[in-house]
Amino acid sequence: MSRYRYIKWFNQIGKGDIPIVGGKGANLGELTQKGLNVPPGFCVTAQAYTYFINKAQLNDKIKLLIENTDVKDSIDLQKTSVEIQELINSANIPNDLENEIISAYDQFSQEIKLENPEVAVRSSATAEDLPEASFAGQQDTYLHIRGKEELLNHIRKCWASLWTARAIFYREEQGFDHFQVSLSVVVQKMVNSEKSGVMFTANPVNGNRDEMMINASWGLGEAVVSGAVTPDEFIVDKRTREIKETHIAEKTVMVVKKDEGIGTIEIKVGDCIGYENVNRKCLSDEEILKLIDFGLKIEELYGSHQDIEWGFDKETKELYILQSRPITTIKEDEKLENKTESLELKSLVRGLAASPGIGMGKVKKIKDISEISRIEEGDVLVTVMTNPDMVPAMRRANAVVTEEGGRTCHAAIVSRELGIPCIVGAKGAMEILEEGGVITVDAKRGVVYEGAVLKEEKEEIKVQSVPQGFALDSNLLSQLAPITGTKIYMNLGEPSIIGRYKDLPFDGIGLMRTEFIFTNMVGAHPMYLVKTGQGKLLIDKMAEGITMVAQEIHPRPVVVRLSDFRTNEFRGLKGGDEVEPIEANPMIGWRGVSRYISPEYEKGFRLECRALRKVREEFGLDNVWAMLPFVRTTWELEKVKKIMAEEGLVQNKGFKIWIMAEVPSVIFEAEEFAQMVDGFSIGSNDLTQLVMGADRDSGILNNMGYFDERNEAVKRAISMLIKAAHKYGKTVSICGQGPSQYPEFAEFLVHEGIDSISVNPDTVAYTRRLVAAVEQRIILNKLRNL
Repeated sequence: MSRYRYIKWFNQIGKGDIPIVGGKGANLGELTQKGLNVPPGFCVTAQAYTYFINKAQLNDKIKLLIENTDVKDSIDLQKTSVEIQELINSANIPNDLENEIISAYDQFSQEIKLENPEVAVRSSATAEDLPEASFAGQQDTYLHIRGKEELLNHIRKCWASLWTARAIFYREEQGFDHFQVSLSVVVQKMVNSEKSGVMFTANPVNGNRDEMMINASWGLGEAVVSGAVTPDEFIVDKRTREIKETHIAEKTVMVVKKDEGIGTIEIKVGDCIGYENVNRKCLSDEEILKLIDFGLKIEELYGSHQDIEWGFDKETKELYILQSRPITTIKEDEKLENKTESLELKSLVRGLAASPGIGMGKVKKIKDISEISRIEEGDVLVTVMTNPDMVPAMRRANAVVTEEGGRTCHAAIVSRELGIPCIVGAKGAMEILEEGGVITVDAKRGVVYEGAVLKEEKEEIKVQSVPQGFALDSNLLSQLAPITGTKIYMNLGEPSIIGRYKDLPFDGIGLMRTEFIFTNMVGAHPMYLVKTGQGKLLIDKMAEGITMVAQEIHPRPVVVRLSDFRTNEFRGLKGGDEVEPIEANPMIGWRGVSRYISPEYEKGFRLECRALRKVREEFGLDNVWAMLPFVRTTWELEKVKKIMAEEGLVQNKGFKIWIMAEVPSVIFEAEEFAQMVDGFSIGSNDLTQLVMGADRDSGILNNMGYFDERNEAVKRAISMLIKAAHKYGKTVSICGQGPSQYPEFAEFLVHEGIDSISVNPDTVAYTRRLVAAVEQRIILNKLRNL
């Protein structure tokens, strides 16, 4: 082993060798020397990287590029990053260094008794995994790499990843000298994990040092680390080794080795190991105890709280430690230590996590609309179920908890759009939660705790496709977001928040709900305004709200869904109680187009049309189109189009009319409808409700699995619509949460040829990546079958 100049084996290095093998390599060496079960391997040292750069005469070229780059300018930064990486990837590795790497790989193969073994090739920067700064995720890792040529190629790719835009930006922000940071490459026997994940030896959510948190899922740990899957979560008392909390997630996808070639692929859990494992606990109690033992030993070894990646081998069932680094988010502060030692989480109620995040505040229990003025900034709104009249109060709240409802109910949808943590279906909340008491709403796991016990996460929307350390920037996003043939649209209701989301990688607004405008900006029933001669108020306010959005994203389209209040919701507006009937089942009552063509509301609908015309003609925003909700028949559609034409909204190439496909009659007469409109938007919540006969707001049916867009009957309806629409050259979109909630449903839609998918802001970036991956698989499969 001593004959190598640029190779260090794990048993030759320890935690003091960061300058030679980087943080990851040093930690793996330390763990190996201390007898932990680490997959064997070696490091190509940081000095090898420096030798390569100097020999290829790249140093001065890289320095010049960096010196002439404005790191704050994302376009400039991306351009420099690409140029540097191209320089590195196109340069030859010096012969003597190449021979050392090949010789080490041969020796490694002999020692583990495998020919051309598969390895993980991991970047290990000399400034990463330090207690004061985490460079995790800044450089690249490649899994299931096999053969000498592929090994050399991927080592060079790791070297190049030292100069990704995210890595350059992060070093700049952290004050690290770019040219004092080098990169070692870890070459390690690949563990083909049956199950894997991460383990924190202190609770990273609440800072409690007496707890451990274990996240676990099926397949390789890449799925957990990248956030592609919601893992099972176990909270453990370190002193008693008792499992205090168990949260079993719906683990829909997993990362596994490709059947052919090198690398990994993301597949559905059900297709790989059976659908019974999607909701099954993936770790046994014995495996959890083994993880606890390893975690405590590693924490003692380092003398600090650790973030540990691990995997259970598919064949041997052995536990392997793949990486360990300090937790950088917990400060060793005496006051905090005292605080967290005495901290005890007390769960009050549980429900469905409907809008992610954590919010704290005083409980304000609202029984009906007359009490919403009691909600002040920072309160937690607790009620049986929200309705559109409560939106102003919801905007002031830190979190929302409802006793009833599923993940597609009003409270869930509105909370996601407003970025407010929300738990629905929390049975007994109105009785159990004490008025005025301080609570913490953990809407990641659907738990309400007593007191202010967790870190508050009231923040701007996180965009998963933006590298760590970057601010939200449209130019950067346009380069980072994958290109998809399927358009990715965004849903929006509250016009004033478009500024928060305008730079997300979406192709337009696929669903702009006007109900928020009626509630927040107008505040009165349209027919009350007609009766009192104030119709201009509705026209002006509605035009103002639509303009606010259309201007921000022009020329991308904004599909405006005209009012779709139900009778009970319209009644809550000023003057509504005088004109709205009481219906036994408003959900399938006088709503949508049936309202527009009726004498009781036609004048109100004409006001909505005039608002739309004002936006297009007076403000010149021709990117605004119309969507008609809850269409049932072709004859009512004909009538409403006639009214619209009379108000100056004539369907043509510049002004498109879409309809919502949410009533089964639209599916059965899809060809007839396709000859009358420009497009359809599948309202998957209502369509599922009406196909399945399952109330979308029923917490009971939601929990029993009746309300599910993936049901075969719903999928057949969608397939019928897409085929009929495409026969006449018309577009089909979908505006429910199903595609982002269920990856396999998104895959179905893309396979069926859906033209666009419209999702809430929090899942735009994720959905675009998901759709891009599906499209690439379709293309590859077709090429392979040629």
